[in-house]
Amino acid sequence: MADLRMRDLPALHRLLAAADVEELFGRYPRTRVREALREVLADLRRRIERGDQVPASAIAPAAIAEETRRRLDYLEDGLRRVINATGVVLHTNLGRAPLAPSAARAAAAAGGGYSDLEFDRESGRRGSRQDHLESLLGRLTGAPAALVVNNNAAAVFLVLRTFAAGRETVISRGELVEIGGSFRIPDVMRESGSLLREVGTTNRTHLRDYEQAIGADTAALLRVHPSNFRQIGFTARVEGEELAALAQRSGVLFLEDLGSGALVPLGDEPTVAAVLASGADLVTMSGDKLLGGPQAGIVLGRGELVAQLRRAPLYRAMRPDKMTIAALAETLRLYLMEGPAAVPALRMLRATEDELKAAARSLRRKLRRAGVPCELVALEGRAGGGSLPETTLPSWGVALGGEDLEGLHQRLRIGHPSVVGRIEGERLLLDVRTVLPGEDDELAKAVARAYALNA
Repeated sequence: MADLRMRDLPALHRLLAAADVEELFGRYPRTRVREALREVLADLRRRIERGDQVPASAIAPAAIAEETRRRLDYLEDGLRRVINATGVVLHTNLGRAPLAPSAARAAAAAGGGYSDLEFDRESGRRGSRQDHLESLLGRLTGAPAALVVNNNAAAVFLVLRTFAAGRETVISRGELVEIGGSFRIPDVMRESGSLLREVGTTNRTHLRDYEQAIGADTAALLRVHPSNFRQIGFTARVEGEELAALAQRSGVLFLEDLGSGALVPLGDEPTVAAVLASGADLVTMSGDKLLGGPQAGIVLGRGELVAQLRRAPLYRAMRPDKMTIAALAETLRLYLMEGPAAVPALRMLRATEDELKAAARSLRRKLRRAGVPCELVALEGRAGGGSLPETTLPSWGVALGGEDLEGLHQRLRIGHPSVVGRIEGERLLLDVRTVLPGEDDELAKAVARAYALNA
């Protein structure tokens, strides 16, 4: 039996011509692929010589190529591309919003060469990196001025540190939220040096609660959008217009943290333009959630306040790099020139059931051609990233069955490209809502390869 198995081992020259191995040559040096193949074959020979039970599937060229790929993974310790088949659009663990191709190219161009990041081409003098973004944000939101930092937590911190350090910031007890990674609004306020003044109760806060809390030490009223949860039932929350009017009468600032920040209508999310129009002095939001751009924090509002933020010493530690600016600027241009459908995250969030069902049928057809049994299924996706927590997104996908779904899912995750779906009950689900254009063929091949190895 051992001799027969030894003879069944494919020769190195045949493996080098196999399609699964040829794919490795585009990713790794040819000499290193040869070495790794020899190592895998040597290990298989030792197992056979010891009399180990080596299944026939383990000596198939596809299995040997997969094991070779795993041994070469140490050369790819950086970020690896993932096909997101979870149905969660803004998947925090998978990098949130994917950039539009033109935005990714803009970031690569900025990173791969010199640019006018802080250079005024007309005068030949130093310029501001914020100039590339401020006018675009103003046109999209109506904001008189804008400042971009490296994430929304930094934006909130910078605003509180600049305008409320050593003084009180009044906030509803029901808005002292915690988001992913144990990021808590009370902690940010404390670290900024501002003194937290809670008002109201967990479920109900009234205008009179704010009025009674304002005193000589009050710097601002802060309203925080509950991005990742909703309160229902016996609740009350003061509208932004009322807080803006109260802040103006009292001579304090009205600050609003939108968290995700939507430029266009999405579910029940308030748009940034509407919040600014309600009278907020400064609004903070993310760039990589419902906006659909790179990770960034955005401050919008009154010109003199934004100018003060620019002069703050802490701003330099929070300013974005050239690649973030390039990607964000291109994303904003897409909104203005082509509309939200040109931004991948917005396109996925707004995809229709008919579009998704057609994509799922196409994927099912490709999988069945490759010998993978699967079924068309109706699914429910999510916005993710702490956005639209009550909104489910009707979707479509395919369901894979089998005895070892965990093993199949693991093979998909560690493959090239990596594929992440979700297991529910006795099925491994692949939701097409979050599969990007052009990834369906790769997805089908990856599933077929993992399914064969898992058999």
